[in-house]
Amino acid sequence: MKDQLGAFCRHTDIRIPGAPSGPLAGLTVAVKDIFDIAGVVTGCGNPDWLRTHPPASATASAVQRLIDAGATVVGKTITEELAYSLTGANFHYGTPLNAAAPDRVPGGSSSGSASAVAGGAVDLALGSDTGGSVRVPASFCGIYGIRTTHGRIPLDHTMPLAPSFDTIGWFARDAVLMRRVGDVLLGSDRRPQRATRMLLAEDAFELAEPATRAELEPQVASAAAALGVPVERVRLSPEGLDNWYGHFRVLQAREAWQSHGAWIERVNPSFGPGVRERFAWAKTVSDDMVATASAARKRITERMQSVLGEGTILVMPAAPDAAPRKDASAETLETYRVRTLSMTCPAGHAGLPQVSLPFGRVAGGPVGLSLAAIRGGDLHLLGVVERIAAAKASQR
Repeated sequence: MKDQLGAFCRHTDIRIPGAPSGPLAGLTVAVKDIFDIAGVVTGCGNPDWLRTHPPASATASAVQRLIDAGATVVGKTITEELAYSLTGANFHYGTPLNAAAPDRVPGGSSSGSASAVAGGAVDLALGSDTGGSVRVPASFCGIYGIRTTHGRIPLDHTMPLAPSFDTIGWFARDAVLMRRVGDVLLGSDRRPQRATRMLLAEDAFELAEPATRAELEPQVASAAAALGVPVERVRLSPEGLDNWYGHFRVLQAREAWQSHGAWIERVNPSFGPGVRERFAWAKTVSDDMVATASAARKRITERMQSVLGEGTILVMPAAPDAAPRKDASAETLETYRVRTLSMTCPAGHAGLPQVSLPFGRVAGGPVGLSLAAIRGGDLHLLGVVERIAAAKASQR
């Protein structure tokens, strides 16, 4: 297919027709290049990975579910190298276009999938989210994106990064389609729920730029009004969200090295800036650091579970600001990365579902409002998002 967005992998050109009938019949889907498709080499964003791995022996079950539901796969999309980054720029294959803000990065690591949806090349796209790799590009590109409950959707035949954080997610341009895809991939929630209150995470909002806070806080009130629930305020982290990010960074790095360290030492692959340094640091993470971070994660998870009872919707910015510009310095990008991961890591630590809604625009680019719910409340959350989106549309 012709790719004017730079979103699709050049090493493969695939089209897999969907089933002739089903809830997604007639729709097109793009697939992040960490998910296996039988007979195709999964490139994982790195030419040396592509060179040293055989074609996949089977198709990832998440992809197959979409095909069986009628969606036609029209290509594999660019990911940042081994999914270990957040800006969306791939050193080897380029940066997919952010159609909503062409002078800005699309966000990663599911950059190609977000670009393909935002640019109208496909109806929906499959991604993965470890530290924010669906939520952040959704925010940057002005579309919907979900990180699902950890373990809710099988990750078979999918490249791991940090397995205790890795989740499947997807993108779409409207909330109704987000829910339809959820019905296909998620099954059913363990029991019906209804929204009873909305919690505004004050410490997450404090990490955002003033213009982002000013843009999104009124959206919180509108969302609560659409649901008919009160808004309360909460501070998630007594020790600071940057402290929670520090523990996430250690655990992610240890798991990333366990997943890929042997291959890295055997092949000595060429990595781009940022990814190279992250893997080098991951190799140095000690058992003592992991033990401290693991104990902290247990406390963080307990804290998030105490905050998020059934029917509670937690709301925060999906990112601190609009996407950084493509010409931003490495230092600017790293500072932005730390602030963003400080916002996204609570859901990662606790394995929660979280959705980014395209409800804001600041400084020339989109910024998302993010909603989270209890573990296993994915479909309930998508239903809430659908109700809020419908109410917002009716006000235009």
